[in-house]
Amino acid sequence: MTSLPKDRKAVVIYSGGMDSFTMLQSVRQIREVYALTFDYGQRHGSKELRCAEQVCQQYNIPHQVIDITSIKQLMQSSSLINSNMDIPDGNYEQGNMKSTVVPNRNMILISMAVSYALSIGAAEVYYGAHSGDHEIYPDCRPVFVEALNKAAALCDWNKVSVVAPYLHRSKAEILQDGLSMQLDYSQTWTCYKGNEKACGKCGACKERLQAFALCGTEDPVKYADQL
Repeated sequence: MTSLPKDRKAVVIYSGGMDSFTMLQSVRQIREVYALTFDYGQRHGSKELRCAEQVCQQYNIPHQVIDITSIKQLMQSSSLINSNMDIPDGNYEQGNMKSTVVPNRNMILISMAVSYALSIGAAEVYYGAHSGDHEIYPDCRPVFVEALNKAAALCDWNKVSVVAPYLHRSKAEILQDGLSMQLDYSQTWTCYKGNEKACGKCGACKERLQAFALCGTEDPVKYADQL
């Protein structure tokens, strides 16, 4: 990321997961950060939101949790929201993870974050899409970010940039960034199932565990198959 004066405000969409956690910690070194977390009815939301709140309290980061759970009735095609659908186990790949796509989620969340940025005089909105998302989630592709930037430049007299710093980087590369900052990943939640312990079987867990393996270190989060 380009180093700019830290007094420049930025909004970070912070889910409580490891990618947005790494991004939050990186951006706060170069910006005055305002974190936004959205509760849109995701099944693992209670875990993610708790992690996000605790981290922002610890680092004294201004943080708002926005309750938009009323929109989940419009997104029932996603297993992340519809409790009558099973969260798929298996690898993090398109065929297996298709049911977890939340229709148009990032456009909705980023649009609200842009509104917040405009209201507080922030010049940028950050979100944590990465290269492994491109084939699975349409709203994490570079072409989507490019289009949103064009819209954000036109929606108001003041321009806001949508920034996805990890857009062309892998989960393992993101983790390596965080490890170089000595971040504590026990403060994050990734599992889509939202149980007491991470399942270790869903695509999100498997991708996370693979990233830790590639970085040659152990995930501090406890998994269901661990004593």
